[in-house]
Order: sequence, then structure tokens, then C-alpha cells
Amino acid sequence: MPDNTSAQHRQALATRLGAERVSWDDGTLAEHSRDYWSLSALRRMQGRQDNRPLCVVTPENTAQVSTLLEYANTQRIPVVPFGAGSGVCGAVLPDSRSIVVDLRGMNRILELNENSLYVRVQAGMMGGVFEAELNKAKYSARHFPQSIDVSTVGGWVATRAAGQYSTRYGNIEDILLGVEGVLPDGRIVSTRLGVRSAAGPDLRHVFLGAEGTMGIITEVTLRLVPLPETTVGYSFSFASMDAGLEAIRKIMRDGWRPPVVRLYDAIEAARLFPDVSDTTNALLLLLSEGPRGMTDAEVAGCSAICTENGGTSTGAGPVERWSHERNHVPGFDKFLERGLVLDTIEVASTWDRVGAMYREVVAAMQNVPGTLIASGHSSHSYAQGTNIYFTFVAKPEDPAGGEATYLACWAAAMEATLRCGGTIAHHHGIGRLRRDWMKEELGSSLEMLRALKRAIDPNGIMNPGVLIPD
Repeated sequence: MPDNTSAQHRQALATRLGAERVSWDDGTLAEHSRDYWSLSALRRMQGRQDNRPLCVVTPENTAQVSTLLEYANTQRIPVVPFGAGSGVCGAVLPDSRSIVVDLRGMNRILELNENSLYVRVQAGMMGGVFEAELNKAKYSARHFPQSIDVSTVGGWVATRAAGQYSTRYGNIEDILLGVEGVLPDGRIVSTRLGVRSAAGPDLRHVFLGAEGTMGIITEVTLRLVPLPETTVGYSFSFASMDAGLEAIRKIMRDGWRPPVVRLYDAIEAARLFPDVSDTTNALLLLLSEGPRGMTDAEVAGCSAICTENGGTSTGAGPVERWSHERNHVPGFDKFLERGLVLDTIEVASTWDRVGAMYREVVAAMQNVPGTLIASGHSSHSYAQGTNIYFTFVAKPEDPAGGEATYLACWAAAMEATLRCGGTIAHHHGIGRLRRDWMKEELGSSLEMLRALKRAIDPNGIMNPGVLIPD
């Protein structure tokens, strides 16, 4: 895009929104040029990625988002929504023609309804601040992604996030009651608030998990719960990952729903909990909370199942350690500087397939030349199945081959997951990283997604290149 055209667009946006809402200084453009994707960090370190958007817009209300999108749609300018940049799949990667929309100026709680237990909040509010404000009123959303302090409420919806307490309280789609958003042509839409509705397809899902490809989320309404009366952490060691998975299956089958159910394989248990690891055992962390009578019953019920299935109690210590460290988001740079490439990959499957999927994905990643570590843990469980959150670390012989090795590990994991009948993404979204496997993931329903995109965004301005394969 010629410089004079860029200047014209920036001035037009400043005129419509206010000069203080439109920025294009080098620091701001650099800050908004990517998300937390490991591959973006590698490319930047190697000097192969220095993209800058046209400008960054920071609206303070829904009307300004509408004005912005109406202009961008008319001018056919790509728009990239930006929460806090904590995504890990490359959903934020603007080019010089793109407007990045940073929603963090829209950061207020609009209504806290104690009678009906819901909260309306602007989409740009940071997750940790949001939860702290609810806690002051003795309430909580009980949605705790690891990225809670570096992500926004709207970002949770856009990526279909899962929190660390999801086994009882559900994922973001389970606590989401309503959405306000702006379509690519500037129209403002909102869904009706209610406990449930049979009035046709659930239109919240147009925005839910769409990663900014269908419009911009400006406000969400979420369920609340009172802060729990009691919280109890406990843990068990199992001889194998399979034995631990079977215990979780029986816990879920019997109807117990401890908010935290995390099973670490031998590699991760040894690394994270060395005081209770013999380097061969899997470790299950459980946390129950709520009214005292319910908590006591759940602890007794889950403990009995673990013991009956060969588990040995390892006390509350591992859960206390995890609770203390659970929101630490590690950086990639210190590893990349040592020639290591690494990432996490969360997939999911039904109980009859998950054991084989765990073994096949680990084996597939280990077969990639240069792989040093391939491990996994389960962190979100259901009556029908569970997720596995894999980690790989690899060191190619030639540092210049880092990207190829990184992508080979991802391809190995995706293809093994699909072979075993699993889903390629449990809660981190698709972005650009998983996009090409969406054809096999969605199969014949992919055309429905493409048709929806064409109908809502006929000019293709919303976050192009993300989610939907070419």
C-alpha cells in the first residue's frame, strides 16, 4: 500500500474516532504485530519476521468499533482483533495493510446481578482484574485459564477457552449467557439474555471460537457462582498413565465433579513433583470445593475410586505446589536462544480412544529427529472423555532448521490425533498453526463454515488467514 494511501486511512480513522484512538508509532506497531506463538518468537529472533500493521486503534465503546468496521469494510482493509496478545497459534499476524483493534480500552464491568448470578462485562477487561473485582463482591466466574493475567474476557470467548476448574464449572461456552458484537459491515448485534432458549440456532456461537473471523466481540455476559465455602486438595500416584486415566473415567462416570482433575505422565510428574515421583509413576491431582458436606462427600468418593484402582495417596502437597505456580506463563526466548524449539499441544478424545491417542502422539513426536522430550498430562475431563495436553522440546542439529523441526513435531501430533479419532484442538484455538488440519477435522461440515464466513464477511476483511483453510 503506498504511503500516501496509508496516511489517508490513518487520518480518516483519526477523524472518525479521535486522534488519541489511532496510533502508528513504531513501538505500538511492534507490540501489536504478533501474539505469543512460539514460531513467531523464533522467526523474530532469526530476523525473518518484522511485520507491522497499518495502525492500531483502541476503541472505548461499541459505537466506535462499529464506526471503525464500517469504514474498513467500505475500504476493503483487513482488520485484526487484539485482546492481550496471549494467543499461541498465530491468530494475530497482521500485514502492512491491516488495522489492529486493541480492545483493552473497553474494560469495565457493566452489571453484576446477584439475584440471577450473572455479570455483563466489556470484552477488553483483563481476566485477572475481572476475577479480582468479582471476588470483592464474594463471587467468581470460576474460569481460570493459565493465561488469566495476560488475556481478556473477550479473548476467552473468541478462542473458546477452557479454565483450570472446568471439570465442574465447564468451559467458556458453558458459562457464556450472552454476546454483543459488531459484524464486519459495522452492524451491532446482541443475543438475548436468558438461562436457555429454543429460538433457533444458538447465535452466540457465531462469535464463540471464531477468532475474530466473523466480527468483533464487544461485551459478554457470564454466569457467576458464590465463592466456595471450603476447598480441599488431594493427590494419588498411579503405576501408569493408563491406570490414572481409568480412575478419572470412573470418577466422571459416577458423577463426581471435582473442579481440578489433572493427571501427569511419568516425565511430567518427575519434572514438576520430584518429591512424590519415582520417575515411573503418573500423578493425579484433585481439588474439590463448595459447601462443606458436598466437598467431604466428593473427597471421600474420589479417594475411594483412586484407591480401588491402584492409586496411592500422596497428600495435599502436590496440589498446593500446583496452585502456587499454576498461572506462571513461561517464556520461549531463553529456550530459543539455546537452539531449542518447544510448544504445547492440547487435543482431546473419548475414553475408548484416549489411551491409544496418548501413546501414539508421544511416539510420533519422539520419532521427529531432534526431539528430546515428548510428554503429556490430562487437565479437562468429561463423562465421555478427556483432553491430553502434550509438551515437546526438540533441538535440531542445525539451528537454521528450527522451524522445520517445530512444524514436524506439530504435524506428527496432529496426524496421530486424527488417526486415533481425536479432535485437533481442545482450548487454544486454531489460528494459522492448525488451520490446514481443519479440512480433516470438520470433514463435510467445513463448507458450512466457509458459507457462514462468506455470508457474514463477504469482503473477507476479518482476520484473514485464520481458522478457515483456503
